[in-house]
Amino acid sequence: MSDRDDPDTIGRRVQRLRADRGLTQRQLAEPAYTPAYISTLEAGRVRASDDALRHIAGRLGVAFEELATGRPAHLVTDLRLRLTEAHRALATGDADAAAEQYAALLAEAEGHGFAEERAAALLGLGECAIDIGELDSARGHFEQAEQVLAEADAPLPARVPALRGRAVSHYLAGELRYAVYLLESTLDELNRGGLHDPDALLLLYASVIGPYMDMGAHARAAQAAEYALALAPQAADPALVARMHRSVARTLLAEGRVTEADASLAKAAELYRQLQIRTELANCHWMRGYVHAQNGDLASAETELREARAMLTAKRAALYTSQVAVELADVLHRRGKSDEAAALLHEVLSDPRACPQTPACAATPGTHARTTSRGGTPMPPRRPPCGRTTGVCGQALGPERGALHSAAAHRLLGIIAEDTRDTETAEEHYVRALSLLERAGAAGDLADLCRLLGDLLRRTGRVEAALDAYRTGLGHRTAPGTTTLGPAPAQPPL
Repeated sequence: MSDRDDPDTIGRRVQRLRADRGLTQRQLAEPAYTPAYISTLEAGRVRASDDALRHIAGRLGVAFEELATGRPAHLVTDLRLRLTEAHRALATGDADAAAEQYAALLAEAEGHGFAEERAAALLGLGECAIDIGELDSARGHFEQAEQVLAEADAPLPARVPALRGRAVSHYLAGELRYAVYLLESTLDELNRGGLHDPDALLLLYASVIGPYMDMGAHARAAQAAEYALALAPQAADPALVARMHRSVARTLLAEGRVTEADASLAKAAELYRQLQIRTELANCHWMRGYVHAQNGDLASAETELREARAMLTAKRAALYTSQVAVELADVLHRRGKSDEAAALLHEVLSDPRACPQTPACAATPGTHARTTSRGGTPMPPRRPPCGRTTGVCGQALGPERGALHSAAAHRLLGIIAEDTRDTETAEEHYVRALSLLERAGAAGDLADLCRLLGDLLRRTGRVEAALDAYRTGLGHRTAPGTTTLGPAPAQPPL
């Protein structure tokens, strides 16, 4: 075995265990070996074969692994059980407790040289960091996990969760193009190399849908959803299948297939209930709120979004809570509750005008709050409930922490300002949103925002500036996605 100790260490271990049991070298050697072989082995002058160590371990009454590495046989099993407990704590929304467990497990795994368990603990710490909005820290943990697995010669499918985590942390920071590059290049390597692991492929296809949608590459998003649905029956992880259904709902909504999207979310919600994954279940309430909003059922949308926010706030899932708040603010605005919507949005951005004693303070930032395109067609939600940005009072969205959601909040504040004829404030918010979206490369949102800004400039008599805004928007509407994405990755064998 590759991680066994050196011959000197094993020799001393054999000698100690033999002496503890009162055995002679002859008794330990018989019937397969000679006393001289045992003497040579104990002196560290020979590297024992696996067969020899198994024989000696049997005579000594210890496990082969314990004799070869010095680690008790139950240690790996115990670590894996405790990793499962930490994963459950994270799944139920207790990110702080999970982070403490993962940190302790990481130290133990490092001390014993367990590469797989060390990588699992690092992945868990990365997910915890995303939950509390520490995107740089999350990225570092995922990179370390990837490095540990690479050094252990783990196959690419085993490294996919770390690669996907790194891509998600870049996506949440507004670095859409790099996130897509990471996901697509990994998909390409898996498919072209014949490494058709259903769980790995499903995880990647479900994760790339959100960045595709935000970049305006709707055709690629729809194709990724198609592949994900085809792979789902082969996947072994029900939580992964549930996540896939939630991501696929975005493409169905963009195509106006609201009933199918709601059915997909219902499947995801049922799986999450069975698995008792409360945070993901809350995200299903969020997405169903969006479905109701697109159908014009604003009362039901508000109910679903408030339920999602309450569940996520109770579990301190700051990033998810942040995303749902902008979506809720959009619904509140459309229901005529603009003051409450504005208070919620100011809090999302840590605006000093936000009062920490308002009801909005129990909420936190949210997803992109866009309702229709220029043609009145329902638009996709700004951000899938797969990543988050801090939003409990004092933890704001910004260019490095949820750029798309920050842009969404500024966009909606601009609309609310226009409603009150405060064109100066509206323009300020639109320009801020435009800067954030340009940095992120969110083509579809840029086009919509340029239209809003152009209309505002035209109404205030600045025709040339309005034409420039419209031209910019048309540039982003043309062949969405083709200017920022290379060739599509190789297809899986379906």
